[in-house]
Amino acid sequence: MTVEEAKSYCLSLNNTCLCMPFDEMTEVIKHCSNSKMFALFCSPDEKASINLKCEPMEADFLRSVYKGVIPGYHMNKRHWNTVYLESDVPDDEIIRMIDNSYNLTKPKFKLPKKK
Repeated sequence: MTVEEAKSYCLSLNNTCLCMPFDEMTEVIKHCSNSKMFALFCSPDEKASINLKCEPMEADFLRSVYKGVIPGYHMNKRHWNTVYLESDVPDDEIIRMIDNSYNLTKPKFKLPKKK
């Protein structure tokens, strides 16, 4: 999967937007309604990568399965993974990880309390 394909998929998800809060080399895709990011595109070692949020146990598992998944670069290493896009990680797994990150960070709507 290329960077452009991954960005395009992220932006196809409901209520998302692209921004560059740090510099022109780092792009973030976040939820427009709560401003929480779920995908961060950067190339720390000049390899195309995406940082994605993940449950801690799953994050460890993915790191043990794929060489292209490492602890999140400049992120909380327990909750974020850096995924190299042109690596041993299949495209459908990258899509699943993007969906998971999106769902972990989406706005939580609470039902009104019963009176």
